[in-house]
Amino acid sequence: MKNSKYFLVILLTLIGTSSLMFSQSNPFFEEWNTPFQTPPFTKIKNEHFLPALEEGIKQQRQELEQILKNSEEPNFNNTIGALERSGKLLSKVSRVFFNLSSANSNDEIQKVAEKITPELSKLNNDIYLNEKLYQKIKVVYENKDKLNLSVEENKLLEEYYKDFTRAGIGLSDEKKKRLREINEQLSSLQLKFGENLRKETNAIALVIDKAEDLDGLPESVIKAASELAEANGMKGKWAFNLQRPSWTPFLQYSNKRDLREIIYKAYINRGNNNNEFDNKDIIKKIIELRIEKAKLLGYETYAHYKLEKNMAKNPENVINFLNQLWLPALNQAKEEVIEMQNIIDREGGKFKLAGWDWWYYSEKVKKEKYDLDEEMLRPYFKMENVRQGAFDVATKLFGIKFIKRNDIEVYEDDVEVYEVVESNGDFVGILYTDYYPRAGKRAGAWMSYFRVQSNLDGEMIYPLVTNVGNFSKPTSDKPALLSFDDVNTLFHEFGHALNGLFARSTYPGSKRSSVDFVELPSQIMENWASHPDVLKMYALHYQTNEPMPDELINKIQNSQFFNKGFEQTEYLAASFLDMDWHLLTETPLIKVEEFENESLKKIGLIPEIASRYQSTNFNHIFGGDGYSAGYYGYSWAAVLDADAFEAFLETDLFNRKVANAFRKNILEKMGSDDPMELYKKFRGREPKVDALLKRLGFIK
Repeated sequence: MKNSKYFLVILLTLIGTSSLMFSQSNPFFEEWNTPFQTPPFTKIKNEHFLPALEEGIKQQRQELEQILKNSEEPNFNNTIGALERSGKLLSKVSRVFFNLSSANSNDEIQKVAEKITPELSKLNNDIYLNEKLYQKIKVVYENKDKLNLSVEENKLLEEYYKDFTRAGIGLSDEKKKRLREINEQLSSLQLKFGENLRKETNAIALVIDKAEDLDGLPESVIKAASELAEANGMKGKWAFNLQRPSWTPFLQYSNKRDLREIIYKAYINRGNNNNEFDNKDIIKKIIELRIEKAKLLGYETYAHYKLEKNMAKNPENVINFLNQLWLPALNQAKEEVIEMQNIIDREGGKFKLAGWDWWYYSEKVKKEKYDLDEEMLRPYFKMENVRQGAFDVATKLFGIKFIKRNDIEVYEDDVEVYEVVESNGDFVGILYTDYYPRAGKRAGAWMSYFRVQSNLDGEMIYPLVTNVGNFSKPTSDKPALLSFDDVNTLFHEFGHALNGLFARSTYPGSKRSSVDFVELPSQIMENWASHPDVLKMYALHYQTNEPMPDELINKIQNSQFFNKGFEQTEYLAASFLDMDWHLLTETPLIKVEEFENESLKKIGLIPEIASRYQSTNFNHIFGGDGYSAGYYGYSWAAVLDADAFEAFLETDLFNRKVANAFRKNILEKMGSDDPMELYKKFRGREPKVDALLKRLGFIK
């Protein structure tokens, strides 16, 4: 062959290039030789995600095939246990990927998400619509009384059986095909909704170029706005975006009513600006598909489908529950309107209170009635002190300790890591804290996992938990000083973190719990955040390190019912809106805004208050499916947490016996038994609503 020498050279070059390509290993395909096998973020690059996710899907399909090929009589271990053991690589990769896509996203990550989300939906469909696998599970389910299963195993088996039924296993092949299409479309639409909202929330909503337009704003707010403007190429100006640390203090303190209106309307119109990030068409398509899915599965509405597995059980119970709270909340809110309107009239303002005035005039009410305002509190809420306060509460309750680890890798410089240990030094888990806004982070606050706890086959896998927030960032001359609302949010998400850290189930799948129970561990922690004895522990002035004086603590206690009408009304309005969307039996012909207006008009929401979320920015219910027909769960759990906290008040604030009962029956067992049974084991009875009504000031 005339050119054989050159052909050989080219061939060897290609082989060498190929070998080099495969030798550049993907960190997801290796065992992580890091402390506690935490993710090696410095090694993980965006290009590693897609091949690792695809390989994870491939491996789980192979593992599924092995379960199906097993010719032994189906039993718990070779069917349910085998399913729980499957998908380790996929879980390893997806936990890192989806956490970063929420907390530190970029265009490359979003492209991977758009590509892989339909594939993950297909995998889920291929599992839960697999007739052969279902028949194996059915055999185990029908023989469960003979299998001597533990409480956790019995609950997990029942969940799998119900999940297959609810996923449409009994449908005809034609309907299964359509259901697959619906699920894949929904997964993509929900992803798009959330990404649109992230971009709208991070957008600059207001730019100020005249110093006089900063009238009324605290120096710390002005400083943060200056730094945000400079970071966006507008040095010498002041910028505000729609992250809570930016827009909320503007509404609280700006004396410029016209500018308050601009930023308020920008916030409530996120996703509703008729631009490339508009969510209205996405909402209608999501609702259309959810209605069709519910009908295919034999449910009256999507709300009936979702609530079947919750503590509430059905829409009627949810609506009745919300109605119990609605009128007391609305009446209280109307009283609050009168108080603020009186101030407007007294000051000579010739206008009626509007939504963009609420934060501003409620601050005046707080100052007038209680001699208290937010800026008096902020100096005592340095982020590091508040976090330490949450840690100290957990130490006093449960004996655990938090050890700062500087040798564990993080994905951003402002993320911090703590090793959590028992009082005797036994390892509990790892906690990441990520508290400041960034362009790649979605709005809000949440807890998630980089690794879920399990103890399969005696191999204890410890949890890696993350708390994420969007609190006010440090400025060049001040540390991060939180609002009182931020303080409660930090304690709230820390409660979720404790739930994840304390989990001690055998199977990873046992972590599933209904949204109206899963908020109990988080919301109960807020009770400690504002307790006078706890404030004295962590509320230290950032300059002097002096504890918050009793006089200021007393003012906080005296104002405990302040603005409760507003807080509850805006939240309950969103809960009713969520239910109305998911009680539909056909897609509404009217526009999204008109549907929302009709929903809020029906319950009598006053014009001075907007729903906590508008449909186009209601990420809880449209950015995913977890809280659809479930946003009421925060109020439902508030009944549980108020009643549960009473158990401490009946003894003492840090009663170890009560705390241990809460840990053993709720935090460790969440998802492994019926929620009400778990609660009754802790409290000795079912919860009572009275404690919540008292806490809100609705009954004396």
